[in-house]
Amino acid sequence: MEDEWDVFIRKFEALSKIDLKSYKRPQMERRINSFMRTVQTDDYKSFIALLSSNHEIYRKFLDHITINVSEFFRNANHWDIMEKQIIPVLLKDHKKLKIWSAGCSTGEEAYSLAMMCNESRIDLSDQILATDIDNEVLEKAALGIYSSKAVQTLPSYYLEKYFLPEGNFYCIKDSIKKMVRFQQQDLLKDNFGRAFDLILCRNVVIYFTEASKQGLYRKFCDALRPGGILFIGSTEQIFQARELGLQSIATFFYQKI
Repeated sequence: MEDEWDVFIRKFEALSKIDLKSYKRPQMERRINSFMRTVQTDDYKSFIALLSSNHEIYRKFLDHITINVSEFFRNANHWDIMEKQIIPVLLKDHKKLKIWSAGCSTGEEAYSLAMMCNESRIDLSDQILATDIDNEVLEKAALGIYSSKAVQTLPSYYLEKYFLPEGNFYCIKDSIKKMVRFQQQDLLKDNFGRAFDLILCRNVVIYFTEASKQGLYRKFCDALRPGGILFIGSTEQIFQARELGLQSIATFFYQKI
């Protein structure tokens, strides 16, 4: 017999298409229960009814559990390693690169990639693919409009070259927008493309169960071309990488064997 939690996650998946069973239950329960307190609901049955009837609260809850946090060139030293060490390795075998930003949130990572490629004159085989489970953050990403706070970590050179000021906001130039294609995708359920040279999936899997993580890393490995590289987040590590067909070539960078 299903307990109250099982009923809730089944009904929430029917509502949102997000499978919470793939996430670590203790962390997810804490996040959900803290949100329930803010909207003054006492049990999962009442909460799922509220989410089904109130789009504004449903939207806020999705933001709360999908952790839509991003920034341009996050962990700048890792980007420096990618530009100076990883990209040259990839360009040895391929003149044009196929790149994917998985779990792109509001687009800062994907646009950082586009600016880096433009600065380093890296040719792309196609637009940079940028995917996320959340359609509304993808819409924001496609607009390419960011607050002063969102761009404060950018070097002034990038801000002046690639953004246009609009009041208290900055709009990324069309030349960079055109380099990125945003697309909705559930990493745990949907099929992946193939033959990527570089995949970024950073700070996305930290709440996943170990089984979900291993399955996802296996899918990423399958999506890379031989010699392709996966770039993960600064709090993450792929255990038993070799069993998945990957080898560490720098901290947070794994190459398909």
